[in-house]
Amino acid sequence: MNIKNFHIPIILISILIAIISNFGSFAGVIEFLTFLKPDSAFNGYIRFLSFEETFFDKNEWWRLITPMLIHFSFVHLAFNCLWLYVLGQKIELYDGHTKFISLVIFSSLVANYTQYIFSESSLFGGLSGVIYGMFGFCMIIELETKNERYGLPPAIYLFMLAWMLLGFLGILTMFGFGNVANYAHLGGFIGGLIFAMVTKFIRVLI
Repeated sequence: MNIKNFHIPIILISILIAIISNFGSFAGVIEFLTFLKPDSAFNGYIRFLSFEETFFDKNEWWRLITPMLIHFSFVHLAFNCLWLYVLGQKIELYDGHTKFISLVIFSSLVANYTQYIFSESSLFGGLSGVIYGMFGFCMIIELETKNERYGLPPAIYLFMLAWMLLGFLGILTMFGFGNVANYAHLGGFIGGLIFAMVTKFIRVLI
């Protein structure tokens, strides 16, 4: 395995954490990965520290991105890992390993923070925000180059945008997909768009 293929280790780590934590059921496994630091449990409910306590008092800044490694069901894990494998290898191949891992980190950060700001829950996770970040990145690049650089037909973009809309309308939850981190999807997508435009601007300057 080529260690520079960063999408492979991310997939493997996500699978390992899902297995060890029984898809997030064991709080002791995921407590170091949640967005906010868990403080205590009472009657089965986990209490989290505030944003300020987690990041400014405890300085646990890795939590801005690590929720992407938590998955709460097999379908959740399989869907995200499949897309990460498909898109990750294409982005690494055409744009390089550094740009890929930078995109993952940036889109994860934006997705997680957006989900935290606009949702009422402090417990969320998954690579889907990163997946939407990669879709946003690919969409901007393909619009610029006017070709299917990553082999993604327009119908795929329409499907992913429709899927995000169905999430916000509550239809995915209605059909048994659980509590969907819709704002993470939106935040990740916007993060991917921004990342693509910034890298495009830097390339023009250079």
